[in-house]
Amino acid sequence: MFRFLSNNHKPFVLSLFFTFIGTLGSAQSGNFWEKVHYGGGLGLGFGNNTFNLSVSPSAIYQANEQFAYGVGLNYTYYKFQNFKMQAGGASLLSLYNPIRPIQLSAEFEQLLVNRKFEVSNGTNSETYWSPALFLGAGYSS
Repeated sequence: MFRFLSNNHKPFVLSLFFTFIGTLGSAQSGNFWEKVHYGGGLGLGFGNNTFNLSVSPSAIYQANEQFAYGVGLNYTYYKFQNFKMQAGGASLLSLYNPIRPIQLSAEFEQLLVNRKFEVSNGTNSETYWSPALFLGAGYSS
């Protein structure tokens, strides 16, 4: 289904690797696991000739009151009539609280997408990488 990483995706894999190495280095402080928060999402949808499943676990390390960083995984399956799509990948995320009620976030996600669909003369299939950068801001009262 999914192929190994190509040369243009090695920087993403190296970023994940160094994030994990940095995490292991800070684990020496003793209370590392108390600062890790787990979460994510789970989605399920269905209807007339439609089905959708999404699983996206994540883990975030709270480095201090202002900074947190983490990793996430994502898998999505979608089917609608003669169209099928699977996407799987990972993301790196960071959260920053410049002052207590304000939070800024950034997440880089890399997904490998595989699509198959029927056309009049057979079945088309394509596999490609889909990078995404999500930036956000929030306020908490």
